[in-house]
Amino acid sequence: MSINTHTDILLAGAAAAFTVDLLVYPLDTIKTRLQSPDYRRLYVDAATKTLNKRVFFRGLYQGVGSIILITLPSSGVFFTTYEATRSFLGRISSNVTADGGDGGRWLPQPVINALASSVGEVVSCSVLTPAEVLKQNAQMESTDGARQGAGPSKEAAIGRKSMLDAGSSLRVLRRFDRPSQLWRGYGALVARNLPFTALQFPVFEHIKTVLFARRDASQPASRRGARRPAIETASITAVSAGIAGSMAAVVTTPIDVIKTRIMLAAGASARAGTASGSSTSSSTGTSSNNSWTVGRDIVRREGVKMLWRGGALRAVWTALGSGLYLGAYETGRAYLEDRRRGDRLSS
Repeated sequence: MSINTHTDILLAGAAAAFTVDLLVYPLDTIKTRLQSPDYRRLYVDAATKTLNKRVFFRGLYQGVGSIILITLPSSGVFFTTYEATRSFLGRISSNVTADGGDGGRWLPQPVINALASSVGEVVSCSVLTPAEVLKQNAQMESTDGARQGAGPSKEAAIGRKSMLDAGSSLRVLRRFDRPSQLWRGYGALVARNLPFTALQFPVFEHIKTVLFARRDASQPASRRGARRPAIETASITAVSAGIAGSMAAVVTTPIDVIKTRIMLAAGASARAGTASGSSTSSSTGTSSNNSWTVGRDIVRREGVKMLWRGGALRAVWTALGSGLYLGAYETGRAYLEDRRRGDRLSS
């Protein structure tokens, strides 16, 4: 039986988020640039019609500071809410027989997992949205300056400086004169993350349960029920999360494209209100905060295929990210639980 406290869950979730953000952030930047309405203007050479790799792969860690700072508490909030909601729903849905025995649940476990993850996402997205807005606009920031009159030597210098430019998020933040602008795209973020987690977590929990059951069945009877090694727990969790995450990522790619457009447009409108000149997202045509309206405009202007741009890349990095994320989370939680058990035994 788990004896994790809310603090254990908070720390494990935060540590997992920090690890994954650093490792897969470059892939997220590439995905954002692929989905940007200014992809061809900024990254495709007008003369050769080929990808300008020097510009496209510049500044892959732009904006990472903002997402790490806010992802840590938002991930902790998500896992704390998820575990608490799952435990609560499990208790209220349990049927107790007349003799006090376990009569099963009237609410299936996959439904409990889906509801718990959805509640967790609604809460955590309120914390995460400002960081997402800053991050996605900062991911485009590094390329915009290089295209506005910079020569080859200056462009190379900009590239070296911008790879880990900690000031990119601050430059983007200064464009927003109203804090409420930073929450533009909250609805789209929730609309993407709700189906994503509602699909991912039930599949993740099911695959993990099956793999653990097969592992336990293959063990000698004397070792069944014993605590699993941390590395084994992490491996099974990572594989389960990677499979579930990649499936959910493909399905939710269209709303991810819409979310990217809304958040880039938030930065563009803020920039237009504080300074003259062109914006990194000047061609979005996205003044609406309504996901349905933005999606309809994308289909009308760029075709249905645009809604699926970056889907394959997103599936790959989500599989990697989810595997590392939930693997690190479960490992951290197991480690903290082992320490707590040791402290109780020694006291």
